[in-house]
Amino acid sequence: MSYDRSPSQLPAPCIIDSGIIVNKQDMQRLLIDLGRVRYIHSLDGKLQCEGEGCILEVFTDSHQSTMIANHAIYLNVDSFDYLQLTPGDDRETYFDLIQDNRQLRLISLSNPLQEPSIRNFNADALEAVVTQVLSAQLDVQLDNDDFCF
Repeated sequence: MSYDRSPSQLPAPCIIDSGIIVNKQDMQRLLIDLGRVRYIHSLDGKLQCEGEGCILEVFTDSHQSTMIANHAIYLNVDSFDYLQLTPGDDRETYFDLIQDNRQLRLISLSNPLQEPSIRNFNADALEAVVTQVLSAQLDVQLDNDDFCF
C-alpha cells in the first residue's frame, strides 16, 4: 500500500479486459496495436455494416474523420465519447467505440503473441532506409572529392 499520495489524489485507473476508457490517450494506446480487425458498425442498435480491415492509423484530431474504406481503417478517437472493453464468448476482448447512438465494435483478428510486431518491422525498415541514404550521401561526397577542375 502506498502512503505517498495526498488524501485528494486518487490512483490511476487499472482496467483489465473489461471497463470503460474515456481518456483519449489511453484509447489511442489500446487501439494502435490491434492490426487486423473485424468491425461491426451499429446505429441505434441496428446493424449498418460489417467487414474486415487493417488499422493503419489511430489519431486524435477534432478536424478529421474516422474512415473505413477498402479494408483500410483510420481511427480518430475524437470521433467517439468512450471505448468500452467487453469480454467475448471466445475469451477475446471486444473494443466498442461509442458515440451517442453509434457503436463501432472492433474484434481483433491479429494475435500479438503469434505475429511479429508491426512496430519492430517499421523500425527495421526505417533503419534500412536511413542506412541507404547515408551510404548514398557518403558515395556522393567521395565522388565530389575525386572530381577536379
